[in-house]
Amino acid sequence: IGRLDPPLPADAIAELKKTLDSRDGETRISAIWALGSSGDPSVVPTLEPLYQSPDAGVRKMTVYALGALPGDAQLATLRAALDDSTADVRWNAAVALARKGQHDGVPVLRQMLDRQYVEQTVTREVRVDEDRDPIADVMISGLRAAATLKDDALKPSVTTLSQSDRSMKVRQAALEALKVMG
Repeated sequence: IGRLDPPLPADAIAELKKTLDSRDGETRISAIWALGSSGDPSVVPTLEPLYQSPDAGVRKMTVYALGALPGDAQLATLRAALDDSTADVRWNAAVALARKGQHDGVPVLRQMLDRQYVEQTVTREVRVDEDRDPIADVMISGLRAAATLKDDALKPSVTTLSQSDRSMKVRQAALEALKVMG
């Protein structure tokens, strides 16, 4: 359902809302993702209370979904998520706020652009056979958010990454961000 083009039919949204009470965390996360992909700002009041979940995965997806939905009704929740105990939640909040043109998440974005910080925070291992680098993924997400915001406070970090980061993917993303930032 999350792959359907918005807006989703009202009956699909109603069914997804019912699954938010599921005991299965993955089912809840999938429903949150689909509601966030719905493009329907009327689901914001349904999603916001889910940010209070003790499950970090539910909080992370809730923040992501709120950031994907149009409007500003969810800004207070996104700002609160900048102080979440889980880094992935904070990062999603900072990126979501940047997409909405809000600069509140700049300190968190600065952390996302700090390789040493990200390496200490991200516990997943790089898998050569998958050509995935979760550390670079976090940094590239931060670079894209920095480019969206065009915040001068982030420009020194972006410039440094463009010149000296060990990941060519990060360097390329930093160069692209600098072009946008001017």
